[in-house]
Amino acid sequence: MLKILFSPSEGKNVGGDATAKDIFGAVSARDEILRTYNEIVNSGDEEKIKALFGIKKFDDCKGYIEDIFDAPLMSAIERYDGVAYDYLEYSSLDQNAQNYLKENTIIFSNLYGPLLGGDPIANYKVKQGNSIGEIAPDKFYKDRFSYQLDLYLAKSDILDLRAGYYDKFYKTTQPYTTLKFLKNGKTVSHWAKAYRGIVLREIAKAGITSLEEFNKLEIENLQVKEIKKTKNKTEIIYEIVE
Repeated sequence: MLKILFSPSEGKNVGGDATAKDIFGAVSARDEILRTYNEIVNSGDEEKIKALFGIKKFDDCKGYIEDIFDAPLMSAIERYDGVAYDYLEYSSLDQNAQNYLKENTIIFSNLYGPLLGGDPIANYKVKQGNSIGEIAPDKFYKDRFSYQLDLYLAKSDILDLRAGYYDKFYKTTQPYTTLKFLKNGKTVSHWAKAYRGIVLREIAKAGITSLEEFNKLEIENLQVKEIKKTKNKTEIIYEIVE
């Protein structure tokens, strides 16, 4: 099966009515970081809360101040609301495509670590790169989940659509494919986020099960310019031809 590694987003959708259930990996492996986050958020220490969230005004923090162990839950693939997710347009997909995303997307959260798209999570706020108390999330989750992810992905094809920052959470030891987007021959940033969402959407709609199938998938406005292979990494370079 094809598994897609994906980034989270700073933006989140609020609310949720998902039923609590076990999320990817052992709950105990997340206990320390989740409890530390919860203690800071509910401490009443405005400076610590602003620093954790990466927000300048405390009034803007108030929407995130709640007990995450007793907060409304929403599947991870629905919770995030940034550029990539805007172009994914999850809510407009049919049930089969939505189920595909919940089962085959692995999102690397700055709080929860690796999550399946269907894993229910609370609304939260952690600025990318920030520590949670004394805990650096990238190192915390790399140490606790790399072996488990290696086992989980061992028999799967891997398409890595994450932003480069999230390599810090997990570096696959087996062959994988990643994408690069060019416009007028130059690497793009904002549009890279958009096209990661578009690519994930088209994969879900087609129910792609392997990299072989993915390589045959035609995506509007994307044209393969070059394919590079180094060690266990295959990089497909697309030109955006709008």
